[in-house]
Parts: sequence; structure tokens; C-alpha cells
Amino acid sequence: MTVEQNVLQPGGAAKHQQTFLNQLREITGINDIQVLQQALKDSNGNLELAVAFLTAKNAKVPQLEEATYYQTALPGNDRYISVGSQADTNVIDLTGDDKDDLQRAIALSLEESNRAFRETGITDEEQAISRVLEASIAENKASLKRTHPEVWSDSPNPYDRKRQDNCPVGLKNVGNTCWFSAVIQSLFNLLEFRRLVLNFNPPANAQDLPRNQKEHRNLPFMRELRYLFALLVGSKRKYVDPSRAVEILKDAFKSNDSQQQDVSEFTHKLLDWLEDAFQIKAEEERDGEKPKNPMVELFYGRFLAVGVLEGKKFENTEMFGQYPLQVNGFKDLHECLEAAMIEGEIESLHSENSAKSGQEHWFTELPPVLTFELSRFEFNQALGRPEKIHNKLEFPPILYLDRYMHKNREITRIKRDEIKRLKEYLTVLQQRLERYLSYGSGPKRFPLVDVLQYALEFASSKPVCTSPVDDLGASAPASGTLPPQIAPSTVEQQGPSSSDVPSTSPVQRSVIHKPFTQSRIPPDLPMHPAPRHITEEELSVLEGCLHRWRTEVENDTRDLQESISRIHRTIELMYSDKTMVQVPYRLHAVLVHEGQANAGHYWAYIYDHHQNRWMKYNDISVTKSTWEELERDSFGGYRNASAYCLMYINDKEQYLIQEEFNKETGQILVGMDTLPSDLRDYVKEDNKRFEKELEEWDAELAQKAQQEKLLSQIPRAPAPSPAPVQAGEPEYLEQPSRTDISKHLKEDSVQAINKALAEQEDRGPEAIMDTAIKLEYTRLLKLAQEDPPPECDYRLRHAIVYFIQNQAPKKIIERTLLEQFGDHNLSFDERCRNIMKVAQAKLEMIKPDEVNMEEYERWHQDYRHFRETTMFLMVGLEFFQKKSYMEALLYLIYAYQNNKELLSKGPYRGHDEELISHYRRECLLKLNEHAAALFESGDDQEVNNGLIIMNELIVPCLPLLLVDEMEEKDIVAVEDMRNRWCSYLGQEMEPNLQEKLTDFLPKLLDCSTEIKGFNDPPKLPSYSTHELCERYARIMLSLSRTPADGR
Repeated sequence: MTVEQNVLQPGGAAKHQQTFLNQLREITGINDIQVLQQALKDSNGNLELAVAFLTAKNAKVPQLEEATYYQTALPGNDRYISVGSQADTNVIDLTGDDKDDLQRAIALSLEESNRAFRETGITDEEQAISRVLEASIAENKASLKRTHPEVWSDSPNPYDRKRQDNCPVGLKNVGNTCWFSAVIQSLFNLLEFRRLVLNFNPPANAQDLPRNQKEHRNLPFMRELRYLFALLVGSKRKYVDPSRAVEILKDAFKSNDSQQQDVSEFTHKLLDWLEDAFQIKAEEERDGEKPKNPMVELFYGRFLAVGVLEGKKFENTEMFGQYPLQVNGFKDLHECLEAAMIEGEIESLHSENSAKSGQEHWFTELPPVLTFELSRFEFNQALGRPEKIHNKLEFPPILYLDRYMHKNREITRIKRDEIKRLKEYLTVLQQRLERYLSYGSGPKRFPLVDVLQYALEFASSKPVCTSPVDDLGASAPASGTLPPQIAPSTVEQQGPSSSDVPSTSPVQRSVIHKPFTQSRIPPDLPMHPAPRHITEEELSVLEGCLHRWRTEVENDTRDLQESISRIHRTIELMYSDKTMVQVPYRLHAVLVHEGQANAGHYWAYIYDHHQNRWMKYNDISVTKSTWEELERDSFGGYRNASAYCLMYINDKEQYLIQEEFNKETGQILVGMDTLPSDLRDYVKEDNKRFEKELEEWDAELAQKAQQEKLLSQIPRAPAPSPAPVQAGEPEYLEQPSRTDISKHLKEDSVQAINKALAEQEDRGPEAIMDTAIKLEYTRLLKLAQEDPPPECDYRLRHAIVYFIQNQAPKKIIERTLLEQFGDHNLSFDERCRNIMKVAQAKLEMIKPDEVNMEEYERWHQDYRHFRETTMFLMVGLEFFQKKSYMEALLYLIYAYQNNKELLSKGPYRGHDEELISHYRRECLLKLNEHAAALFESGDDQEVNNGLIIMNELIVPCLPLLLVDEMEEKDIVAVEDMRNRWCSYLGQEMEPNLQEKLTDFLPKLLDCSTEIKGFNDPPKLPSYSTHELCERYARIMLSLSRTPADGR
């Protein structure tokens, strides 16, 4: 077995091979690493010639089977390689026809790149990270100068920022740094990694450092990372600020470009920096032995590359960190892994004298923490920009990797051959089944069973003795006019015209069947076509054959389906025997991206191994989650969200997630007890500062309360009488109290009293009052039991209707009726005044233990809340119909939120939730379109106005639509709004517009469902019950005449 030498090693340049490949990818936009390596080989490592070759007008990409296959493992290479890494998204288009300009651009690009590397020792990959980090910090600093809506700043109330019990601590997004939060939280929740970082001690000779660029960068970063981890352990804050750690990263490089960071690239580089920092410490502590680096032992594994290159066999062992996997074309993680482990024609590996090329990868040593990088971005050569792959890709919570281990390669090869044979047989069976399920030779095909059944039904139908045209002759028009469906030539051939047919009356007319304008079939027309001539003997033979054939086809179809199911099951269980489930890896974290290739939002799902539940880490928000939510957001194919990185841990290595124990007492160490003394002091100081914030806030509130108390004791001058309100414009006041509402009930009360007097004129006031209350209750009960149209809501007419429908206690209803008849508005005549006094006396006689007054007040408060919600809805819909969407939105938002609170207490407490949800959603979509149109105008003022609409109205409302996962229409609407703005990413625009778009998109794509604070609710006009019912009926009637747009 020979080890193939590096095909790209001209004069010792193998050390920077990966850098050269990245440069080629960036300049040409070509993602195929085989093509890039071939170009470097053909140009003897000359990058300028390689680029010229790749961008030549007639350059052809060699096919897989024709091209020389490359070897990923190369002697002398750096210890870390990226197998099939992603294409860089910053692609320079140099494919123009001017060859001189092209050559100059290539030369300039390569000269700049090589000079930068020689001067600083910083690779292009590191410079790309620098651009992103600097953009993040710039965004954070710029945000201090800009006036953002309050929703994006820290709450002034420190209690809103206080950590609840032992809830995990979040990380503040300090400007396009959700990628940083997702990665750091995933690593922090690996307890072994956390311990390594927290217990890292700077080298003793740190005063003599930095000796080089790496040490200048890594050691300060490790210090800030320790502080950040310590705060995540013991902070009393709900979330902490990672700006200092990000600042260190930014200061490591210098660049002026800006973009959102690619997380897999950042994770790779972060681990490299940590590894370098631990390497410095390890080299200092080594005692004649080769130093061990804990980062390498934790995150790096080895695989064996076995292959054939141009007929020669090779075998080589390589180290790997993050393992890249292609997503496109695969349905689950195992399919991705199988494709990554087998490249080219593997049959040639087991045969002699074969010129074909191919290779297999076999894991020889798996790392305790195994990270898969899912390549969900590809470069679209036609459009000249990267695109995200939204395909669905499933992955399991437990992943068995036995089939990919070198020690199992013989049994795996046998199983792979068996699976291949089964899949070939499966394809044949599926093709056969398809012939049964899609029978026919034309464009339309049907199941063969159905075809035979239709033939049987036709044969069994009652025979008819006339043609379908002849049986219309008797009903042809007497005037000689032909039915429009029958051509004159046809009638002439068939016999005399219809004018020869005698009619019973010159006035009477035959009914004409018009098949295209009349849906009812005449009673004398047969329901289905039927054979005209068939004997009993023929029918018997035909029925027997069709029955038999149909049974045979059903049996054949069932046998094929059962065979296909058995084969699927056999393939699924192929690796389920005991020998192939010995290497279990448990899913620890899933890093998710939502958005498009150029912009988006990142968050992480991380498994809590001690509470056995999933947690969602979304910047400052840390919430409990479920596997079902993870599936929906991570598998892809449903929304623009999908996993781009999977972190698995060895399920047998319990030290990775094991808590720390006190060596003396044996008790578990938690919280601050797990921190070294220096970090414990650091966290205590930060907690003292936060406690001081809380104390200052409490003192401020106490001072305000004292001032209000003093002001309330000062006698006030009488308030001036309010100015008269113009007719037709309701005055904006506080909503009417229960007593104010009772004024509107005077007419109902008087009506009930008059009826009672008519029935019992000679009775006393008490008896008349009892009768009046019974009559009023009977009337209201009837209203409550009716099922009126939407525009007629009887609950608005009287609180009792609302109480009855919501099953209020009898005592509450009785007291409410007594208050109605005991109201001072009834004192206008003697008879009503007497009844009012009786009602008031009865109210005074009610003992406290008979009616729970707190419950009584709650019911009436709920009713006032219902009327208020009705007014929010009504005013919002009125504005919506006037196309005043900005004004309508806030009313509809409060209508929905209030209504949701009401409906949580009972189904009849509020209004139709779907109706309010629809118009709230439509309002947001209309405003989004309007804002997008303003942005497209390009005018500075209009662009700013459009972004104000988005930032102050739409973005704060998105969590309201996302918080309820069952509202699929709301989720789709949010996706539509985001896609509308993401569509601008690939378009050419002015630099200032591009800057504003880049600044705005992360806010729009933030998937946090944390409800932010809104402004005070809009004031409502004061309506009488009659006015409220009238306006509500008018707006609801107008909605019933308007198409609901999908509602």
C-alpha cells in the first residue's frame, strides 16, 4: 500500500495550500475543490495562471469520472483540514471579455493578498473574520449615537433584567453578534469545556509576552472568555454583555469591510485560537514529554483515507475538527455521512489494475465532541451570488457511528453492498408498482384497479337502444331552431327537421336542455353512459373476467406494496444489530440560521443533560423548548430556518457533562462554588454593581411615591368645566363606569316596570319590583340564548347577557339586576321612585357573606374590559377600511391582546380571534408593502420613512405573530415580510441604501418571541350603549360585504 504524495506541492508550498484554495474560491466563485486543485496542479502552484485557467472564456469543468481524483490527506499539511469546505460568499466577478483588465485584476488581487500575508502572517480567512467582528463592534458603537425605538434598548427597570432563580443567563446581541451568542452558549454548556476555560491559568512568563501575533491575540481573549463564562455561571443578571470579548477579537485584525459572519468559519477559528492558547500553557508545563492540548483531545479526531488515484492505491491518516457535510440531495444525516465517506468509484478499491479513481474515509479515532458543519449555502454562478439551501434534512437525537469506524469496515462494506442490492431491487419493485398505479398510454393515467372497476360499472349499466344524439330529437324546438350543440349537417343526415314533428299547442314550447348553462340534469337522461347492445351471456362472461382481473390486480398491488415496505424496513434495520450500536453519540446542540445567504439570525437549541430537556438560547432570551420545536426550526423545508451546525457528544464519556464534586465532602458544586477564587471575586463585584442598580431603582420609586402622597394631600382648586364637544366627534375620555352604563338601561328598566304595573296594578312596590326583575331577566335570558348574526352582539346591550353566556354565579346576576332597578336615574316619577327605593333597601340588606364583592367587581371589570376590547376592534376596523393602516395597527394590536386575555377565561368572553388576527395580519402586510415601496424609491426622506415604519411599527409586532406556533398564517405572513426585504440582498443599490439595509435586516430577522413593551394604549371615544351597538353593527355589516382575503 503506497502513500500518494502531495499533487499540489511545488517547491514546499503545501503549507499554505488551504489558503491558496480559499483565494481561488473567492476570486473565481468556483466551489468544486477538485477543479480548484486541478487548476493549481496544472499551473505548478502559480495562482495567477490558475485563475486565468479557471476564468478563461471557454474553460470547462471536468466531469467527476474524467477528472483526476484528489487526495485530501497530504504529508506535511497543517494538522487541521476542512474536507470540502463551503464556498466563500464574497465572490469577485472577473469573467468579463477584456482579457487585459482581467489579468491586471488577478495580478493586483494576488499581489495584495500575498503581501498582506507576508507582512502580517494573517490569512484571508482571518481577515474575513476581522471584517465581521469589526462590523459588529461598529454596529454596537453606532447604535449609541442613533435614536432607536425603546424596544431595542435595555429596560430602564433593572428588575426586568434580573435573573430568575437558576435560569440560564443569556448573552446580549451587541450588534450582529447572534452568531457569537449561539456558538459560545453551545460550548459553555459543555461542562468539561467550561471547566477547561474557567480553570485556565495564564503562563507564568506572561510578562514576557507577546512574542508573536498569536500570543498577543489569544491570551487576552482567553482572559475575557473566562470572565464571560464566570458571569454566565454566577451573574444575577438575566443576560450579560460580551462586548469585551468581541472587542478582543476585533482588535486582533484590521479591516474596513463589513458583512455578517459565517458561523462555521468563526467556530473553526475560535477553536484554533483556544487551541493555541492552551498550547502555550502546555508547552510551559511539559516535563520532557510531548505536551497534550486539551482542545485537540476534545474536538479533534482522525480518519483514514483509503483510495485509488490514477490506478495507484494510497492510504493516509488525517486529523479533522468540524466535519463538513453537503445537504443538497440528501434526506437525513446518515445519507450525508455515507456520501462524505465514499467519493468516486469505490469498486476499484477492491480490484486490481483499475484506472478509476475514488476513496473511502474511515474514522479511526472520534473526538469526544463531534461537530458536523451542514453546507446549506451554495454559489449561484448564473446570479453571481450565494443562495441558501432550504431542503429538509433530518437528524436523530442519538447517532450511532459504528458503520463509519475503520475497525468495522469489512462488515460495513458487506452491509453497503447488501443495501445497494436491496435498493436496486426496490427500484424495480417501485417501477412495477407504478405501472399498476398509473395505468395508460396517454397523458392522463389512472390506477388499474379503478380502470377495471369503471369498465365493470359501464358493462353493468342498463343498456340503452338509442344514440346520445337521437334521444334529444323528441325535445327539439318546434320552431325549427337547432340546439346550439348540434350542427345542421348532423341533423340533415339523421332525418327530417324538428319542424316536422307535430306539437300539441302553437304556444307550448318543449324544454331544451342546455348543458353549459343548466346544471340540473333532465330526469329522462341516463346518469352514466351505458352499452347499447349486450346480451346476458356476454355480460356474464365480461363481469366474470373483470371481477377476476380486478382481484388479481389488487393482490399484485398489495404484494408489491408489502414487499417494498419489507425492503424499507430491512434497510432501516441493517445497522441495528448489537455490533453496530456500540458508538453512540448524543445530540448536544443545534445551531440554527434563519434568513437568506447574505443575512439572517442565529440561535441555538442546547440539551440540558441533567434536566433532560431542550433549551432555546436566543440572545438574551433563554426558554424551555421541546424536540418538536427543534424539529420544526432545524430540519428545514418548512420555513427559512434550518440547522447549519450539529454538535454531538460521546454518550459514553460522562465526564463531558458531569457536575463537579467537592473532593472533601463529595457534594456537587454548583454556581459560584465552581469558580476559581479570582473569578468568584470578579462575579461578586459585578453582582454588587447590579444590586446597587436595584437599590437605586427602589429608592427612585419610593421617592416618587412619597412625592405623589404629598401632592395628594394638597387641596386642589375646582377643575374648570370642559369645553363643549362638537357634534359627531366623540370626546376622548376614560371609559364609563358601571353607574354611567346604567344610565343607558333606564329605558329597559322603565319598560319592565310598566309591564309589571299592567300585570299587577293593585300590588305594592315590592311585588311590582320582583315582577319587573323577572320580566327583565326573562328578556335578557332570551337574548343570551339566541344565535344572532355577527353584527348583532347582544352582549354589548347588557352586562347580564354577558354574565349568562359566561355562566356567572346567580348571586352576581341578582345583585346586578337590583343595582339596575335601584339606580338614581329612575327617580323621575313617583312609581319608579318607589321601586328604586325598594331595590336600594334590598341592596343594603345583602350581607357581605351572601355576595363575594371581590368576585362581583371582577365580573364587572371583565365586562368593562370586553366593551373596551370591542371599541379597540371597532375603531381599528374603521381605520382599516379607510386604508389608514398606521392608525389601525395599534388599535388592532390591543384588540387582539385584550381579546386573547378574555378568551383565556372562557370561549364567550371575547370576540372571534380569527377575525382580529386576520385584520391585524393584513394591516402589517399592507404596511410592509408600503415601507418596501418607500425604500425602493431611493429618495433619502422616503427611505427613512419606510425604515421608521418597519422599526417602530412592524418589527416590534413580529414577536406577537410568532409567539403562537399554532397560528400558521401568522408565521407565513412573517416569512413573507422577511422574504420581501431579503430579496433586496442580491440587487444592485446605492452604498447608503446597502448600509441601511444591512443595519436593518438583523432586527427584522430576529426570531426572538419575547414580547417587547409598547406605547400606552390609544385613547378610546366615550360611546353610549346605543352608539356602540350601532357603530359595531355598521362595521361588521360592511365586513360581511367585503371579501375576506383568505380569512
